[in-house]
Amino acid sequence: MGIDIRTLFSALLSGALIFLSFPKFGAGIPAWVAFVPLFYALQGKRVMQGMAVGFIAGFSACIGIFYWIAFVVVHYGYLPVFVGIAVMLLLSAYLALYMAVFSAGVVYFSRSEIPLIFSGPLLWTCLEYVKSHVLTGFPWANLGHTQYLYGPMIQIAHVTGVFGLSFVIVFINVVVFDILKIRRSEDRRRMPVWKISAEVLAGFVLLAALYGYGMMRSDQVRKAMETAAILPVSLIQGNIDQSIKWNPAFQRETLRIYASLSRQAAPSGEGLIVWPETAAPFFFQDRNDMQRDVTALASQTGNWVLFGSPGYRQEGEHIDFQNSAFLLSPDGRIAGRYDKVHLVPYGEYVPLRRFFPFISKLVVGIGDFRSGPGYEPLLMHGSRGRRSIGVMICYEGILAEAGRNYRQRGAELLVNITNDAWFGNTSAPHQHLSMTVFRAVENRLFLVRAANTGISAIVDPTGTITDRSRLFEEGTLRGTVRFMNLKTFYSAHGDVLVYGCMMGLILILTVSIKKGRRRDD
Repeated sequence: MGIDIRTLFSALLSGALIFLSFPKFGAGIPAWVAFVPLFYALQGKRVMQGMAVGFIAGFSACIGIFYWIAFVVVHYGYLPVFVGIAVMLLLSAYLALYMAVFSAGVVYFSRSEIPLIFSGPLLWTCLEYVKSHVLTGFPWANLGHTQYLYGPMIQIAHVTGVFGLSFVIVFINVVVFDILKIRRSEDRRRMPVWKISAEVLAGFVLLAALYGYGMMRSDQVRKAMETAAILPVSLIQGNIDQSIKWNPAFQRETLRIYASLSRQAAPSGEGLIVWPETAAPFFFQDRNDMQRDVTALASQTGNWVLFGSPGYRQEGEHIDFQNSAFLLSPDGRIAGRYDKVHLVPYGEYVPLRRFFPFISKLVVGIGDFRSGPGYEPLLMHGSRGRRSIGVMICYEGILAEAGRNYRQRGAELLVNITNDAWFGNTSAPHQHLSMTVFRAVENRLFLVRAANTGISAIVDPTGTITDRSRLFEEGTLRGTVRFMNLKTFYSAHGDVLVYGCMMGLILILTVSIKKGRRRDD
């Protein structure tokens, strides 16, 4: 295929810049120029060469972003190091295929004289959407997630979701590339000054509009927050070691830690105490002393208590296990239960187990879980009126459809409970938090996040992280959230932008095919 050293270096440089755009090792700024070296590398290439170059860029980026997969497989799957590395490389190779297709598309459209300013953003946005939904969906580390710390820039998510921000980032990358490219005389003849001037102007206007709109909407949302009903919250981070979490001998000690922290940080009046995913490592629905200890905590503190626990539903002799969340009222009654809908393959169940019986779950604990019936909010009937909260367990926090479904069903607060202990001290907990932030912006709701070992956080409807914990520290977060009822275009209509990009992509593909036929004639 003939990839020279300069091309290889450019592809690897793009991969490095993409990697350095994501937490914890990087910040979002490199994302705005990360594709420029790749675009240089694709100049003069054939389609298959472009695919190879794109694969190299994507593969190197994914190794940096997803290196933690190897850690999880080795430390908690108890598999050899070479197996952990192999799993990480296979996942990286699969995800690199999207960059490969993107690069091949860029080459194909350029040979059809379709301007990159059109083909690049459209193609990337469509591919990112496909990646987020095919094969159960993997929306982890989408390009727009790199900007989670930059408040004004992410406000567009309440209209377009994270894909709108990804579109803008690729658009600006194209503008920067075209500015740099016209330094060469041959490229200057190919692209008149007025065209590049139009691109620069469009890029400037787009960024200015994005920032200005973000500032304006942030101010409007903060004003709405001032009059919204208040709820005191306490997030409990028990910091329970994953290696002993499911040890029956440690169950009571786990409960003691959570109960002690909860009593220390309990809101003064009918607030909400939140424990992480499977914080109660036993079947809470079974009547026993441990169940009574948890219910007593709610009645003794006079607070609502939301916590994770394995659950089950039995029909005759058949039992289905669920990853569940239970809501206790201030008088200690079970006010609601949510069973996780979107399960993680090899973490919570093993796909195609009958064909691959030798493969087991990486997460130690209960056997295969079953999905819950749907995203139904839990209701809080109390002195603060009738309030509705949407619970997202672990991975569900990165799913836009989870937040949207809850908002459409009247949720006024989002709660993400998770156990990120099995990520270790890698970049994964930071990446997980960065993606969850977008659920708050998309739906204009407060989001609270309780994580076993961190990062626990309180996020306001503008996506601002108002408070957060450190990793692997026992502790609590106390604060106040508000029950919001702001409607957003995204929560009502979803990924309209993506559908527009798909139609645009079909249009330019049709044009390129017609041009190809004319050349053949």
